[in-house]
Amino acid sequence: MKEVTLTITKNEAVSSDIYIMRLDGDLSEIKKPGEFVEIKIPNYYLRRPISVHRYSKTHLELLYKVLGHGTKDMTNYQVGMKLDVLVGLGNGFDLTKSTKPLLVAGGIGVAPMFALADEFNKMGIKPTILFGSANKEGLVCLEELAKLGNLICCTDDGSYGFKGNTVAYLKEHNVDYDYYYACGPQIMCKFLKAHNDNGYLSLEARMGCGFGACMGCSIETTNGPKRVCKEGPVFEANEVIL
Repeated sequence: MKEVTLTITKNEAVSSDIYIMRLDGDLSEIKKPGEFVEIKIPNYYLRRPISVHRYSKTHLELLYKVLGHGTKDMTNYQVGMKLDVLVGLGNGFDLTKSTKPLLVAGGIGVAPMFALADEFNKMGIKPTILFGSANKEGLVCLEELAKLGNLICCTDDGSYGFKGNTVAYLKEHNVDYDYYYACGPQIMCKFLKAHNDNGYLSLEARMGCGFGACMGCSIETTNGPKRVCKEGPVFEANEVIL
C-alpha cells in the first residue's frame, strides 16, 4: 500500500451514470489486475474504494458508477484537480491457471476486466468475455472491450444481445473455457459459483478502511472469516461461502 497524490487528466461520462476518470502520477505500487484504490473525497470522512480499471506505472483509469453522494461529487471534479489516493490495495487475479480464460462481468463489475484482458493479451491469449447488464445502457465501452477478446453481451430485458443474465447464458450455451474470472453483484457470483466453482470471484463489500484494520468487510470462507479488502477482493470460488 502506498499513499500518493494523483492529478486528474480526464473525467468523462460513458453513460448516464458511469464515468471514466484518468489519474496521473506514481502508480508503481499497482501490481495486478483486480486490485483497488481508496480515494479521499473532500468533505467526506471515509475514502471511496474503486476497482482499478486500467493502469500503468504512470497513470490509472477508474470506471466508476454514481451510487451515492461521494461518487456524484466525483463527476464534477475537473482536469488538473489533485486527489489523495491509497494504491496497491487488495489481492488481484492469478493469471497462471488458465490458457482458455472466461471473463464474466456484471454491471460495473466490468471495470477490472479491462486490465485483466490486457494482461492476457500480453500473454498472447484472447479471452472470452461475457458481459451482462440490466439493459443496453449499462453495457459500456463495448468497442474497446471487443478488441480485447471474444465479447458476448447479455441484458436482462433483451435490449441487446442474449436475453437473460450471464449464468443463464452459460447454462444454455457451450462456452469453451478452463477457468473463469468474475466480478459483479453478489447474486451473480453466488449463482456462477453454484454453476461451476472452478474460477475466481472478485467480491464487493462495504469497506471502512480498505487495508484490513477495521474488519468491517469480513466474509465467511471455508478457511474461516477473511477480509475482502485484505485477503481479497479476489477469492477462489470454491473457498467463499455466499
